[in-house]
Amino acid sequence: MVVTSALDTQAGGSHYKDCKIQPIEFIHANGLDFFQGNIIKYATRHKAKNGAEDLRKVIHYAQLALELQYGEKPEGGSTC
Repeated sequence: MVVTSALDTQAGGSHYKDCKIQPIEFIHANGLDFFQGNIIKYATRHKAKNGAEDLRKVIHYAQLALELQYGEKPEGGSTC
């Protein structure tokens, strides 16, 4: 098998292979930061990989962004 692009392979599974646009392509094309990129990644894969755990990660990264980028503490404590 000849690989023509790093996007043609995936280390650690195949949960992004059915995406019309892979999360990494979307993240890169839109210049998203670390928090935004992880939110996109986990939201995209939750049904194919870790279910509710990945959605909790989406919430956690949103809480981290609120705290570190906007100085807001999350309401109600951590969900992770």
